[in-house]
Parts: sequence; structure tokens; C-alpha cells
Amino acid sequence: MTITTEQAKWFAETFASLATNVEKSVLGKRSTVELALTCMLTEGHLLLDDVPGTGKTSLAKALANTVQGTQSRIQFTPDLLPSDVTGATVYNQRTGEFEFHKGPVFATVVLIDEINRASPKTQSALLEVMEEGHISVDGIRHDLGRPFLVIATQNPVEQAGVYPLPEAQLDRFLMRTSLGYPDHDTTVALLAEASQRDRSTNVEPLITATAVAQMADLAGDVHVDSAVLAYVTSIAEQTRQHPQVKLGVSTRGCLALVRATKAWAASRGRNHVIPDDVKVLAHPVLAHRVLLSPDAEFSGTSSTQILEQILTGVSAPSDRGGSGAAGGSAEPVVPAAVAAASAVKGNLASRPVGQ
Repeated sequence: MTITTEQAKWFAETFASLATNVEKSVLGKRSTVELALTCMLTEGHLLLDDVPGTGKTSLAKALANTVQGTQSRIQFTPDLLPSDVTGATVYNQRTGEFEFHKGPVFATVVLIDEINRASPKTQSALLEVMEEGHISVDGIRHDLGRPFLVIATQNPVEQAGVYPLPEAQLDRFLMRTSLGYPDHDTTVALLAEASQRDRSTNVEPLITATAVAQMADLAGDVHVDSAVLAYVTSIAEQTRQHPQVKLGVSTRGCLALVRATKAWAASRGRNHVIPDDVKVLAHPVLAHRVLLSPDAEFSGTSSTQILEQILTGVSAPSDRGGSGAAGGSAEPVVPAAVAAASAVKGNLASRPVGQ
């Protein structure tokens, strides 16, 4: 069932309030904040890739603080073990039984600082968790619940003593984005508040973890026309056929892009996806899934440049105005958990539709 126009409008207003809340910590980066929120509401995972001192950790902490749920932070180091992330089974001498002690990955939002500092063995421990939402220890499955968001940071400049993420793990991240340096006015504003060491403390919970899961379900009902699906498919096929690309976008990448465009469309107050949504999200969702050929890397070509060429060459369908979307006669129904989000903070964007 496609969401109604009223539901999409409420979604957009709530999304805007969340973005404004996160911006208390990260100034002048509205577009990146909106990408991060879209990733959260798609229930994907986010990789922040940028030079030191640009606010990667601040953005991750602000996003985590926005959600009223459990949080954890793991500083990845070369000596970190997989059990330090997932947990381990420990023998209890008092009871004479083995007990599972949960690791820090059992949280609503997990912040992983400098993910490329840990060994490949520890990095791979995240694969099942990020993809499946559960882990297996000693043959016993342990579920993490919904929502579950991993926000990882890494420094692309300093390569001494790091372990680059393999393509299999990069593919587990819904988006890969960066912040970059702030503009002149924003930098002046930050310097004026230099005495405040951690701006993320300004960010208070604005939405419940259950509400995030329910909003993700609501975004999943956004309509996507078959012409837009064909457009996404054509883009992926072109990445596979490009002479400078060794490995193109996978089917998982196509699914990730479609899911992300649904949440993005809802954040814009629409109940249907348009081709411009695909163009906006193609780079953060697909660029890290494109593996260039050695010749292309040697010549200095980037996956972003390849994607830009493809987006320019592939004809986008015209906006059909959400054909096939539900009409306005349907009774707006917003999940109860989303309505409960307003109880967390009184300044949530607006009341859910229908109340």
C-alpha cells in the first residue's frame, strides 16, 4: 500500500526537524546531514570517509544522540579481537554454565571510529552483523533488533598501519560520504565557540528507536514507477560495461539505491520516487561499489567521475507524477510508534497525520 500525500508531508516535516537537531553539532553541512538521516531511515549503514578534523565523529555522535535508544562506541585498533566487538561465551563458575556476554555491537546505534585500523579478521566479524542483523557465537544465533545502524569513520589519507576495507565489506555500507571543510562563515562561527569541546552534547534525543523502525516501514511504501526501476538498472548495467571499470554495481547495490530513494522522496514530501532522486543518491550509494581497472586508477580516474559520465549518458525517464500511487481517498494511517516519537521531545516537527 502506497503512503498518502499527507503521510509523506508529515514524514518530510519530521525529517526536517531531525536534520535541524543534528545540525546543532555539525554546522553548515545540511546536505551531508540529510544523507546520513536518509541512511538511518533506510536502515542501512553509513561510512564517513574524510580527512581528520572535519567532524566525522561529531556527525556520527549527533546522529546517535538524536535517537532515544542504546548507543555504543568502538575505537578500532590493530589488537582488537572479533569477540571484543560481538561478545563471547564465558564460563560461569558459580552456576557451572556457559553464558553469553554481549559485545558493544548490541546497540541501536554503533559508532566505529577508524574502522580501517582493525585487522581484517575483526573487520569481517561485522559482515554478518551488518547484513543480517544478528550474530552467531558457538552455533547460537543472537538477534540485535530494529533499528540497527553502524556508523563507521575512516581516514583516507593516513595509510600507515591500516587495513583497507575489502569490497565485500564496503558493499555492506548503504552510503559512503564525506563532510569536507566548512566554508568561511561556518568556520568563524565554530571558532567563536572554541571553548565547547564536544558540540554533539547539544544534541538531545528527538525520536525513539521504535519510531525510526516505523518510519523506515513507512518509507518502504513509497511508490517507484517501473520506468524509474529501469533507469536504475540501466545505470548499473553501464557500470558493468564501462571499459575503465573492473567490477560494476551489483544487484545489492541496485536494491540499496531504490530503498534509499524511497526514504529520500518521503523526506521531500512525496509519495513517489522521481528520476532526480536517483541522480542525487547515485554517488553516495553507488560510487564505493564501483571497482576501477588498474589503468583507470593509474591515470587518476575516480569512480565518482565514471558515475557522472554514466548519469550524463543514460536517459532519465520523465516524471510521471507518481502514477500507480494511492489516491487521496485512502485514510491516512501512521504507525503508533511514530506517533509516540512526539513524546520524546515536545518540539518534534508536527503531530502525525490523522491526530
